[in-house]
Amino acid sequence: MPHSRNANAVRLEFAPNSLVQTNLSGAAFTGDWLWVAGDEACGLDRLRRLDPMGSDVLRFGEVRDFPLADLLDLPGSADEEADLEGMAVADGYLWVVGSHGLKRKNAKPDRAHADNARRLAKLALDGNRRLLACLPIEPDAQGAPGLVRQARDGRRALRLKGDAQANLLTRALADDPHFGPYMAIPGKDNGFDIEGLAVDGRRLLLGLRGPVLRGWSALLEIEVEARGDHLRLAPLDDSGTLLRKHFLQLDGLGIRDLHFSGDDLYILAGPTMVLNGDIRVFKWPLARTAMAANREPVCFEDELTESVALPHGRGTNRAEAICDLPPELANGQPRWLVLYDAPGADRRDGEHTVFGDLLQHD
Repeated sequence: MPHSRNANAVRLEFAPNSLVQTNLSGAAFTGDWLWVAGDEACGLDRLRRLDPMGSDVLRFGEVRDFPLADLLDLPGSADEEADLEGMAVADGYLWVVGSHGLKRKNAKPDRAHADNARRLAKLALDGNRRLLACLPIEPDAQGAPGLVRQARDGRRALRLKGDAQANLLTRALADDPHFGPYMAIPGKDNGFDIEGLAVDGRRLLLGLRGPVLRGWSALLEIEVEARGDHLRLAPLDDSGTLLRKHFLQLDGLGIRDLHFSGDDLYILAGPTMVLNGDIRVFKWPLARTAMAANREPVCFEDELTESVALPHGRGTNRAEAICDLPPELANGQPRWLVLYDAPGADRRDGEHTVFGDLLQHD
């Protein structure tokens, strides 16, 4: 369990034209290299570990952009945001998932009331939001990990089959009694909104920020396989189940990120809607083992333990990403990196540098 937080211990130095800077929503490591995703871009950034500077425990920079349009045939246009919300490294791939949800235009203080009323009534779906993909990681001539369409060993970048309107996952959920009615509601309105991803072989866990149903948050469990030029949903068991639902008691909070540590699953949770509220980390003990043994299509889990509360500001410092720090970077002490969306002045140094926290745990 996490028992201490080292605030602003990780310094991330971006470039003026970086794809991701203040909208951090996902993080994963490959050795000394940190991958980050943002919810307002259509790509990923890679940062290299740099020599310490001053009191900073860890420092990353020399950013390189990886636009998704260079790696995949996207369902939407190259300039449409993918609203990437979760990422994980597993078996030589970087996995990413978009929110899959609709968005609603917001009111603006400089607009007339009638104009703002029209804006609040307008819904949209960026086609790239409905993206679930695996991207091969391959070292370049200098040994730095990069993302490629096709690796030398035959691995290929693949996405879940679909188009700008729907994919295999959203089609499977369209008539679902729990989530079907929420597919037409924007994510920020307690509608359907994926914000967490954990990978266990070919099995994926998708954490939902919304909907939260009568206080129960949800994990979707799916399995994928490569077939042709796409990923397809594969049966989870001999009965042909394509989707399992796990309802978790997180005190009414929605899931913001997921992370396996051994057999335990850690869940970063925060408000479902646009609220300034609690952000906490919960632990589901032996979750990997429990899921492997489970054959029920719907499960309820209320034996989670709360480990630590994280800071938040008013409209700022929203914890959105959590991942393990590699052992070689952690000085032998188990630690997690936590990154924040909309960093406040206390988490910034100039226009292009932001800070994350380290959580120490047992």
